[in-house]
Amino acid sequence: MTASLFENIPEPRLSKELLGPGTAILNGFALGVEGDLIAAFNAVVERAPFRHMVTPGGFRMSVGMTNCGALGWITDRTGYRYDGVDPESGLRWPAMPGVFLKLAADAAEEAGFASFVPDACLINRYEPGAKLSLHQDKNERDFDQPIVSVSLGLPATFLFGGLERSDKTVRVPLVHGDVIVWGGVARLRYHGVNPLKEGVHPVFGGYRYNLTFRKAG
Repeated sequence: MTASLFENIPEPRLSKELLGPGTAILNGFALGVEGDLIAAFNAVVERAPFRHMVTPGGFRMSVGMTNCGALGWITDRTGYRYDGVDPESGLRWPAMPGVFLKLAADAAEEAGFASFVPDACLINRYEPGAKLSLHQDKNERDFDQPIVSVSLGLPATFLFGGLERSDKTVRVPLVHGDVIVWGGVARLRYHGVNPLKEGVHPVFGGYRYNLTFRKAG
């Protein structure tokens, strides 16, 4: 990993922006641990490769997914849930790397949520055209804990809504290294990702990756 790979990446924008109570955008927050983060990411996906899961309704998701940590989020014909075992390999999900844990805890604290210790990290892979429809993260047991979401690779447009699906959404542009945190009164806000546009990132090529940290159990 050399600094020259990122010479064309724009300078981080404002270090912190707010989208209402309980919500923070930490622009470029992950760049300080970029090298270790990418190495850990590669190790996780080597052990638990990406796959396109199927929703309870039988639809193949456009986003590739995998997990690390004590629990992993999965979906199939029987429903949405967390499980400690990768259904494809029959093995436990890879342990959550230390750099993942620290980044999630530091970002949560920066956003006002101290002592966050995630036990699940859902990793999403977006290729051009892939999207994530508006949804709430509500399969977790403890809604007092925040969600920490880290963007890597190609830029994307994140959609942030309200507590009802019909509420107006805000379009949030995200680039490599940005982190979004939401919790407290914002914990059940609807959110999604617009279809990814084509591009090339110096490390991640034609993909955008998202690490979503949660306290699930």
